[in-house]
Amino acid sequence: MEIDSAPISRCSKQNQKIYQEWFSFADSDGDGRLTGADATKFFALSNLPRHDLKQVWAIADSKRQGFLGFKEFITAIQLVALAQAGHALTSDIINAEVDFESLKPPSMEGLDALIAKKKHASKSEPEQNGNPEVQSSPAANWFSSSKSAKKVSLSSVTSIIDGLKKLYVQKLKPLEATYRFNDFVSPLLTNSDFDAKPMVMLLGQYSTGKTTFIKHLLKTSYPGAHIGPEPTTDRFVVVMNGPDERSIPGNTIAVQADMPFSGLTSFGTSFLSKFECSQMPHPLLEHIAFVDTPGVLSGEKQRTQRSYDFTGVISWFAAKCDLILLLFDPHKLDISDEFKRVIASLRGHDDKIRVVLNKADQVDTQQLMRVYGALMWSLGKVLNTPEVTRVYIGSFNDKPINEVATGPIGRDLFEKEQDDLLADLKNIPKKACDRRINEFVKRARAAKIHACIIGHLKKEMPAMMGKAKTQQRLIDDLEVEFAKVQREHHLPAGDFPNVEHFRDILSGYSIDKFEKLKPKMIETVDDMLGYDIPELLKNFRNPYD
Repeated sequence: MEIDSAPISRCSKQNQKIYQEWFSFADSDGDGRLTGADATKFFALSNLPRHDLKQVWAIADSKRQGFLGFKEFITAIQLVALAQAGHALTSDIINAEVDFESLKPPSMEGLDALIAKKKHASKSEPEQNGNPEVQSSPAANWFSSSKSAKKVSLSSVTSIIDGLKKLYVQKLKPLEATYRFNDFVSPLLTNSDFDAKPMVMLLGQYSTGKTTFIKHLLKTSYPGAHIGPEPTTDRFVVVMNGPDERSIPGNTIAVQADMPFSGLTSFGTSFLSKFECSQMPHPLLEHIAFVDTPGVLSGEKQRTQRSYDFTGVISWFAAKCDLILLLFDPHKLDISDEFKRVIASLRGHDDKIRVVLNKADQVDTQQLMRVYGALMWSLGKVLNTPEVTRVYIGSFNDKPINEVATGPIGRDLFEKEQDDLLADLKNIPKKACDRRINEFVKRARAAKIHACIIGHLKKEMPAMMGKAKTQQRLIDDLEVEFAKVQREHHLPAGDFPNVEHFRDILSGYSIDKFEKLKPKMIETVDDMLGYDIPELLKNFRNPYD
């Protein structure tokens, strides 16, 4: 499986040198990002019609980041060259049989003269104290704790992700911190949470082929991978790209500022000892990270409690992941109590869930039909939704499909199903930015509802006498209080948190110590959802729209 967003490897070194000079010229801010405004000026020199340039941007910025990095810039330049040569620009042209290495740079009218003029102007500018002034990215200051840091206007951000960082720090984070959202729902976000690569989490009972599935996609093993009929994966393993092959312990990875796992420290040392990061250089891992999980317990084993909050960890990863694969084995269709709790913890992330019936070539066609029906029946009871869940059927390992059991018809079916699932995975990097926006909006709405609940409970507390008695009454009647908040603020019932979970955490706090509801904070978040985010998306859409 290949995910190739930019054919930089198919560009000659001589051309790369030319394109680097062009990129430096076009990048007016010098931050390594070509915004829509800069691109519009630069690509106008190609004299291509607007509809061609619109397609150039759409293909080059396939991840919808709202800017072009150097790799995406090379893609755009090569597409311009192909368009000038008379090729039709389609999304498949990058993978077409085009000799990109020998492709000549496109004709850019007057570009050499403009570059020479810029060089001459930069030489004539005096350097301050003999050293050129170094400008730091505004995004680097948004997570600074310094009170003197100036607010950055939305017009100064250079990408959608940078804009979300700014909106979070200035408008959403104050609300979360004031009403302890990080204690009840999710830890406060850091810079690395926004910059993290898309993640795919695999869930299932032991020996359903989770680790083998990852090996099948990577076409190689990864550090720390163990496969066997017994429960071999006893820990959460994040498989990521890295300069060399190594395993990093959980306590180490959780405190690294450039990794999005600092929130896992809230689950304690007992969990972090069962968590590790497996790094290795791999082209697929440059775009996607995988989360391999311990097998969900069944039968007698599930009576033995884990030393950490397993479903809580699953819920944390579910919020961070872009796709969740539930793997089933034809011989293990029973959904245990722990598996039910795990699936219940995925509530709110239904759009990310994909069900995979793995090892399907171990049964014949008639048995497979019965297994499929039984699985759909079981899932219907657990997922608690009237819609039918899409189930991918296949055998995701490096062995050839067992045609003795499946027959030629089964083989064709498996290949089509596997291609569909791989296509779904292949689209993850392209949809990563959209997913970030989606998760950010969901988080903002959850934080607003949380603030309304806390503000309401605080308002119900007496000023002087009977505080302990009132607190216990509010905790016992939490469903009634949720209903009051819903009616008062006209909020959707489906967006409210789980009552039992909220009650458990609330029991450890004194409601009287919480802040009163501050309408201005709620109004700020509403403005962010209603105006700022749509404006941000408008600023970073295709500049030729």
